[in-house]
Amino acid sequence: MSSPINYHRQGNGPPLVLLHGIGHHWQAWRPVIELLAGEFDILACDSPGFGRSAPLAEGIEPTISAYADAFEWFFAELGVEHPHVAGNSMGGAIALELARRRSARSATAFSPAGFWTRSELRFCQASLRLLADMPRAARPLVLALVRTRAGRVALFGQTFGYPTRLPAEEAVSTLEDAWRSPAFNGVLQAMASYRFSEPEQLRRTPVTIAWGDRDRLLPYARQAPRAREMLPWARHLTLGAGHVPFFDDPPAVAAVIRGAVITAPRADP
Repeated sequence: MSSPINYHRQGNGPPLVLLHGIGHHWQAWRPVIELLAGEFDILACDSPGFGRSAPLAEGIEPTISAYADAFEWFFAELGVEHPHVAGNSMGGAIALELARRRSARSATAFSPAGFWTRSELRFCQASLRLLADMPRAARPLVLALVRTRAGRVALFGQTFGYPTRLPAEEAVSTLEDAWRSPAFNGVLQAMASYRFSEPEQLRRTPVTIAWGDRDRLLPYARQAPRAREMLPWARHLTLGAGHVPFFDDPPAVAAVIRGAVITAPRADP
């Protein structure tokens, strides 16, 4: 059984599901939604245990596979058949797993998790754990800091290529939602067992992988080449952006998704 998934729905056209990364929320996609709402029926989701979505059911380990299960149930509950799916980081890994299952008409992954070495995984976990384990006493000071341009550069420079393009209120709400997330630490721990594999299973679904060349969390220079090597038939693109590209360059992100949809087969009438 799935957990209730909170989502924002906007626009008209073929269904497009948007998935965020660990510790984030659907609002991260807002600049891109505004550019695509005239072309797609957009469902921007809070993944279970993040944003305003309930966690996965008790006893279910929060793995990428379990999240793919949850979104397959979500598609079924809404009557959305084989949507286009785009995801970032953890959401990118989920999008690729949905493509593996042929539950997505196309999959677009922005800096997807899973193309790491063991040491790169540990680096990613340690970096994100600094955010998850922020002492409560320090949080008001941090929130005040990210309301300044210098503060956003200092605190979001690892994940955003151009942190000053991130609005102050979005920076604040991102931190607040990350801190209140009941799934953050569990997902971070479960990531230890995940690595992308068996790429041949994705051949029947159009796949696009886009990586920001300013990504300092899942470094572009190391992980993007692995993705190209494992999925040579996929469409690979480089963005002038960071790990989370939506505020860095919304038009480029929207163009990547449009291009992915063009390569996908049309839905059955």
